[in-house]
Amino acid sequence: MAYDVCIIGAGLVGLGVARALSESRPGIGIVIVDKEATVAAHQSSHNSGVAHSGLYYRPGSLKARLCVEGRRRLKDYCSVAGIAFEESGKLVIATKPSELEPLAELERRGRANGLSGLTRVDGEGIRELEPAAVGLQALHVPEAGVVDFPAVAARLAHDLLDDGAHIRTEFGVETIEHHEGGARIRSADQEIQARVVVNCAGLYSDLVAAVAGVRSQVRIVPFRGEYYTLEPEAKHLVRGLIYPVPDPRFPFLGVHFTRRIDGSVEVGPNAVLAVGREHYRDADPDWGELRRTLGDRGFRRLVMKHWRTGATEMIRSRSRSLYARSAQALVPAIRPEHLIPGGAGIRAQAVSPDGALLDDFVIEEAGSTVHVLNAPSPGATASMAIGAHVAAIAARHLGR
Repeated sequence: MAYDVCIIGAGLVGLGVARALSESRPGIGIVIVDKEATVAAHQSSHNSGVAHSGLYYRPGSLKARLCVEGRRRLKDYCSVAGIAFEESGKLVIATKPSELEPLAELERRGRANGLSGLTRVDGEGIRELEPAAVGLQALHVPEAGVVDFPAVAARLAHDLLDDGAHIRTEFGVETIEHHEGGARIRSADQEIQARVVVNCAGLYSDLVAAVAGVRSQVRIVPFRGEYYTLEPEAKHLVRGLIYPVPDPRFPFLGVHFTRRIDGSVEVGPNAVLAVGREHYRDADPDWGELRRTLGDRGFRRLVMKHWRTGATEMIRSRSRSLYARSAQALVPAIRPEHLIPGGAGIRAQAVSPDGALLDDFVIEEAGSTVHVLNAPSPGATASMAIGAHVAAIAARHLGR
């Protein structure tokens, strides 16, 4: 069957692209394909549900702009759709003097990115907002919050089907053949033709790009984030979102606390190399994928630069007491017995050949294809804005 646009990946970013195209070009032929049986099966549903404000990202970057805009779009959509969106607020806490300047830099970035209501508080101010938390100073970010991302994805899929889009699950892309006027996309037993192909495959985006003949320098390395849930009697220790000052060398935010939309409190995640792109808790490891990762030049250079940090994360992953110790830096009353093993998510982190963890979103074009090659956190928050941005690129390929 022939379509105007085939979107590979039915996560929040892919659904966001489809929504933007459907709104800007009513009647356009859109199909979304995904290898899984449901939409939003991976990063879109394996996260803590935080709607990020745009605090952390370099002003002027694609990530900063699209996060701030995406959060606004997400909040508006949830209001119309009747999906809970709670602005619970976030405290980013400096617990030692060396973190005060990085905290000040976060405040500068937040103001440059247009966040409102940012407030610097001292130790007493921290206790007023989060009585169980401690620190020297903190930045209060009132626009941060939580949302049910799987519910957002399900509603987006429902709306798209109502608007005439097609969603084909259990469609694992095996080949993409280019021809005059578009491309032919094949799975094991199905075939689609489209004028434009948009790759939003997340964890598999680099592999899909390779299938399309794109020689990108971007390599996806899967990092697993492991969460704990606070036992019910310890939930009162956290009112909203409590974060450490992040290490500016890495795109990861460190072990933090999240009171989710259902009232449960998560602690985490950490960040360890995943043994496969779908290596969640209790999942079988993919040793072939690990060998490919270890054989990648960019990853080996990354390890050479940051092996101490990686080793620390791996050790903490094996020890609940060490995990609790990280949490105690922010909330001293936490005890190892308060931590119940929770879920895990896999972050599709792009790594360059020189071993750099790519911080900004990466979107590349090649012929009649558009590839979203790096859209980890805050990808879910920014998904509708990413969708509009990518849809505008796809529209240029479609012409008038």
